[in-house]
Amino acid sequence: MTFDLFDDLPEDSAATPAIEPLADGAVVLRGVARADAEVLLADVQAIVARAPWRHMVTPGGLKMSVAMTNCGACGWVSDARGYRYDAADPLSGQAWPDMPASFRELAASAAAQAGFAGFAPDACLINRYVPGTRLSLHQDRDERDFTAPIVSVSLGLPAVFLFGGMRRADKPQRVRLAHGDVVVWGGPSRLAFHGVAPLADGDHPLLGPLRINLTFRKAR
Repeated sequence: MTFDLFDDLPEDSAATPAIEPLADGAVVLRGVARADAEVLLADVQAIVARAPWRHMVTPGGLKMSVAMTNCGACGWVSDARGYRYDAADPLSGQAWPDMPASFRELAASAAAQAGFAGFAPDACLINRYVPGTRLSLHQDRDERDFTAPIVSVSLGLPAVFLFGGMRRADKPQRVRLAHGDVVVWGGPSRLAFHGVAPLADGDHPLLGPLRINLTFRKAR
């Protein structure tokens, strides 16, 4: 599936409403993480120092193009055994780094703004994108409790977020996400298919040619 990046998309997310509905239970919160971005990125660096970036392998043997790591009580992993959450980093055998306070506070605040008060994530999957990398349409189904929302924070280069329906064949919306934008989806939209179109070239003042995505989940 091929997408033309940024066709008919706003050039500046500030021109759009602060809270932008996507579907029942799903919203984009424009720019809400921007003020905390430097703190968040410093915390990402500390996490990566303990649990380095890695390209996980799907159960089918394909290496993922997006580099990943985790923090929190458990982390999402993929290998020949399948997709799952694990309390230990498979590279080190040690517990994943603790989730920083900046992460927890942002996730809880964003979820509350979207109508999901009391969100307390126990896992944060951190993705690193370089130009050309993408994330195929998928559902987040490895969590035990689907009543909690997903909170996804964009930092660095802009991206086109693909937000679909309950079937993979449903045509996804193409939503431009800028630095500091947060997407929250839960309730009727909790199992919506979603992904990221191939990242375009660019140079961000804080991250250069990179996009960092923080995805908060209640896994257990």
